Amino acid sequence: MEPIILPPCKNPKVPQQTIPFRHRVDCQTRFNDFDIFGHLNNTIYMAFLDLGKATYYNDVLGNVFDFTKTTAVIVNVNVSFCSPTYMEEPLTVLTGCSRISRHSFTLDQRVVNPLTGDVKCYASTVLAAFDAKTATGAEVPPEWVKAASDFENWPETPIFASETPNNNEA
Repeated sequence: MEPIILPPCKNPKVPQQTIPFRHRVDCQTRFNDFDIFGHLNNTIYMAFLDLGKATYYNDVLGNVFDFTKTTAVIVNVNVSFCSPTYMEEPLTVLTGCSRISRHSFTLDQRVVNPLTGDVKCYASTVLAAFDAKTATGAEVPPEWVKAASDFENWPETPIFASETPNNNEA
């Protein structure tokens, strides 16, 4: 998948993106999403970020919400709000996996106006693999690692040992 190219953001306070975004989902706003000043409410941005994560899971990792298997839970979210959104303004959520480890992965996201490149907010979310049947942490399934690596076009697929080595072995 090729990186998504949008007009550059002109806001100097918005940091440069650290990864190329390859996944996008367009969002629709409703009248009641806006406050008395005509600005999109911050809680709606959070819903759009969740929509971006959910469609990324489905499109890239396959549906990870099978609660009879390993799934993913959010353990940390950081969001910075940069620019207000007004009625009739188009919005797109960009999502990409920026890090993956044995037990967790990080999704970076931006809500942007795709016509102007104006970044409305950006977020970083850490998700942990979770075994819903036992209610305990789990390892990120190898098929998720491979799928993310392939989709994100990483030069090398991360490899994690499936078990901790036994130091007693000769």
